[in-house]
Amino acid sequence: MGRVSGEQRDLVEKAQRALVALRLGRDEDALDEVAPSAADEPARTAEMRELMLLLFGECSSMVSRLGDGGSAPVKVQVFDEAGEEVPIDEADPPVRTAVRTLLAEVHGNTEAAEEQVEIALASAAPDEVDSLVLQALRWTIRLSAECVDRDLPVADWVRRTFT
Repeated sequence: MGRVSGEQRDLVEKAQRALVALRLGRDEDALDEVAPSAADEPARTAEMRELMLLLFGECSSMVSRLGDGGSAPVKVQVFDEAGEEVPIDEADPPVRTAVRTLLAEVHGNTEAAEEQVEIALASAAPDEVDSLVLQALRWTIRLSAECVDRDLPVADWVRRTFT
């Protein structure tokens, strides 16, 4: 993990526990692991914001590696419950937010990614926020597995969830 603050380390450890729970098929346990520990609402929101930005940031790094630093295209697709591809604007709100956040990060626009997360936290229902978090966790798992399969680097803190 290198030199990180205690707060960042706690966030990474939460994300690791959630990734392990999700890999075991325990969505509710994963959500419990990332539930904010702060008592007041502004601090809780800030903690959730930082967690989502951590996950989306790592997903962005892995997409870049999979896309060979931008020289090979990586396609982002959205599917409905029947497995049919749907345009992003027809996807459920949490999925749209997840895709837009990831794409902003991939294109180096961290400010736009932060705005997407802020909007979701300010206006989404709790179950929609849960869906957004689960999407970020699922993408982290899938992208890291693909990177490992291709012998591409994966952040140590993510790699440790595979063991």
